[in-house]
Amino acid sequence: MPPVIETRYVFTITACIGEVTSAGGIGIGERRIIPIIGGEVKGDVNGKVLPFGADFQIIRPNELIELEAKYAFETDDGAVIYVENRGIRFGPVDLLQKLKRGEAVDPRLIYFRTVPKFETGAEKYSWLMEHIFVASAARHTDRVVIDVHQVL
Repeated sequence: MPPVIETRYVFTITACIGEVTSAGGIGIGERRIIPIIGGEVKGDVNGKVLPFGADFQIIRPNELIELEAKYAFETDDGAVIYVENRGIRFGPVDLLQKLKRGEAVDPRLIYFRTVPKFETGAEKYSWLMEHIFVASAARHTDRVVIDVHQVL
């Protein structure tokens, strides 16, 4: 019997986002850049998302979105944690097109999963670099809400 993979919820990152910039079609899809302008972290770790970084996306012709977000947050006790979060978002084409236009869509109707990776020099939070994490996310008009789970 292979081992069962279990996870444990650790925190939620709410990343506030700015206006989308498109670099246009790049042959494999449309390149988009979405600035991360702030937010918060709540759960086993608490803090604020720092107002820099971005989500770099490629929207494929079938509307599948490949995401690569790079940003940082500062914990309530002053540690800075760098985040590199890769994933995909996919669902019914009409709903993905609504999201693309900045319209509200029920997040339960969209598959949005990521694999966040963390880096920090703060010893208290070194455990973030010693584990694998997965996340379920939801895109709203002005923010992305990311529920982070530690793979045990």
